[in-house]
Amino acid sequence: MPGLIVVGAQWGDEGKGRIVDLLAADVQMVVRYQGGNNAGHTVVREGRAVRLHQVPSGIMRPGVLCVIGNGTVVEPFSLLEEMDELAGFGCDLEVLRISRAAHLLLPYHQVLDQVQETSRGTQALGTTGRGIGPAYTDKAARVGIRVEEMLHFDTFARHFRAVAQEKNRLLVALYDQPPLDIEAMLERLRPAAERLAPYIADTSLLVHQALRRGDRVLFEGAQGTLLDIDHGTYPFVTSSNPTAGGACVGTGMAPAEVTGVLGIAKAYTTRVGSGPFPTECRDDVGEHLVREGVEYGATTGRRRRCGWLDVVLLRYAARLNGFTSLAVTKLDVLTGLPHLRICTAYRCGGMVTEEWPPVGYDLADCEPVYEEWPGWSESLREVRRWEDLPEAARRYVERMEALVGLPAHLVSVGPEREQLIVRRSPWGT
Repeated sequence: MPGLIVVGAQWGDEGKGRIVDLLAADVQMVVRYQGGNNAGHTVVREGRAVRLHQVPSGIMRPGVLCVIGNGTVVEPFSLLEEMDELAGFGCDLEVLRISRAAHLLLPYHQVLDQVQETSRGTQALGTTGRGIGPAYTDKAARVGIRVEEMLHFDTFARHFRAVAQEKNRLLVALYDQPPLDIEAMLERLRPAAERLAPYIADTSLLVHQALRRGDRVLFEGAQGTLLDIDHGTYPFVTSSNPTAGGACVGTGMAPAEVTGVLGIAKAYTTRVGSGPFPTECRDDVGEHLVREGVEYGATTGRRRRCGWLDVVLLRYAARLNGFTSLAVTKLDVLTGLPHLRICTAYRCGGMVTEEWPPVGYDLADCEPVYEEWPGWSESLREVRRWEDLPEAARRYVERMEALVGLPAHLVSVGPEREQLIVRRSPWGT
């Protein structure tokens, strides 16, 4: 039962799509288990960047079955646009399956997300405005609409009208917005439902059957550990569970079928939107990381906030997810910095802790405690063997491994597929 979960170990944007694309060369199935089209995974192939938002990253590998799991929220229009773009790139969409139990992200969710974020003023959370929060809210409130309802459009339309009328009352009475045209939305949704119908399946059963056959199955999360609705930097989080436990709930897989959890971590730290960020660099170092790392969101284009590596967060992520190994990405971005810093602890109100802030303290109250490490000037882009890395780069990764207590089996030294050092297979073989 070889199931490997791939989890972002920071605030997302760690390069999960690139790692999944690499590992998908040797698997039979890739499953996306949470999130919606607010996430973006960038895969670079033959010099061309392909940005995936809802389709699993395994779609770039011929013959790999790609599953959008029940823990996701599916925005039908953007999904169809993404599918058309992938078809134009030569991808086979016959391998795509969408869980019948996934919830739909509908036009009224997007409008509500945007007006709610605007109404928060200075307390805005920095959402993408894609409707993710309202869609998951409806799911929890048991008024959401599932993907499988599109198979019987007349029944779907009745359900949609009832929910949309409630949303219109909310938009008009609370937010002083004009009501949405319900029938116009349904006119757009009918052809979308027809196009998506052939891809709808009982994906939990498909995953179960694949694992029982002994197929290798990758479980791909969106966002990262620190954006988890339960365990992240609340309220500056997403609306689902990107952590490893979310893979079981979001696919219908039993926990006993997981054989490994691969944590993806940048060689530094980034985050998008609002919220505390202890190691953020608002100086020339931050500019270097943005420039050399091309730190702009794949979905929104927003500039990412950048800072030094924070192993307090990594240890927390390792504990929550049960990482069995790490993949360190964007090591090459640090090239050219004469000195590097690693945050090993926090100073909170006169006390020093190596763990997540103690009860009574917020992350915003914590100051980083740093170690200093020498940098390197040599380009890493052509390096393919661990022993060929500059000594300072090896020592930096080795210190990262020691502080987190996990081996780094994969180390990326550039954005292309082949720009990777494989020290050992994350499958444990």
